[in-house]
Amino acid sequence: MTTATLPLKIGPVEIRNRVFLAPMSGVSDLPFRRRAWEAGAGLVVSEMVASAELCNHHSESRKRMERGDLQTHVVQLAGREAHWMGEAAKIAEAEGADIVDINMGCPAKKVTGGYSGSALMRDLDHALTLIEATVQAVKVPVTLKMRLGWDHNSINAPELARRAVEAGVQMITVHGRTRCQFYTGHADWDAIRAVREVISVPLVANGDVGSAADVQEIMQRSGADAVMIGRAAYGQPWLAGQIADALRGDVNKAAPANLSDYVLAHYHGMLEHYGEKTGVRHARKHLGWYMERHTADVPDTVKKALMTSGNAQEVSTILADIFSGVAPVSGNKSLKDAA
Repeated sequence: MTTATLPLKIGPVEIRNRVFLAPMSGVSDLPFRRRAWEAGAGLVVSEMVASAELCNHHSESRKRMERGDLQTHVVQLAGREAHWMGEAAKIAEAEGADIVDINMGCPAKKVTGGYSGSALMRDLDHALTLIEATVQAVKVPVTLKMRLGWDHNSINAPELARRAVEAGVQMITVHGRTRCQFYTGHADWDAIRAVREVISVPLVANGDVGSAADVQEIMQRSGADAVMIGRAAYGQPWLAGQIADALRGDVNKAAPANLSDYVLAHYHGMLEHYGEKTGVRHARKHLGWYMERHTADVPDTVKKALMTSGNAQEVSTILADIFSGVAPVSGNKSLKDAA
């Protein structure tokens, strides 16, 4: 047993272990989070929710922050205006959020181009107005996710973290890359330690974590209290829980016994969550990751049929054919675009 298997407090909220699922736009929707939670992830975080859109009753924003039957519910908000961040935090709290997380780490151009996400690390004074508005708006704990900085000439995560904690933030997550790196190279786990040295609240380290050995190493090198797993969970939502189990000595306990049933259940969960037409479309990326990570030699014609069909029943039939008898691959197999 290691530190990563112990409970952790975020304000008054007790988290069951320290291996978390990261918020991932277009990925960590309720069906995905539910599977990660059921497998034993310590914490799961919603997709990024645009604060102004949520306040203006955008249906997709509401869908992104649904709690479902999750025991602990974390809603991540993004925005560039203090007013909307505060109002969105109130909505999230009213809808059952146990924790509100602020996104200052997303590197996507469509986000940073709107002066949200990691673009806020270029103006810490403005970033603090958003943090203060969010903290003051709610009674639940507020946390913050960031990168090391905008680029290597502006590594300011320690300063932002220190000021955020002074403003009332109760946990800091740092992805060990700058925004300009996007997801290239390898996350700098050692650089995260500079944040550890200036804050006393829990610190979560993120970036290129995909195994129990990675968890132990990143915690040792960064001084973090917990870890967050992102892209390595593509095609294996159970990974965070599997790693937590492995650190307790229960190797592969969380992996599904029947991958075909698991994939089909995930797919049908998405149809139920989004409706058939939208669900088929949203499911495609997940089905592609399951194929890439766990199967070999699937004919191109079958892949194309799976990824282009708009017929829910046809997709179910193809999935059953592809994954029948296929066992899940352990978490150390990487996708081309995911570490």
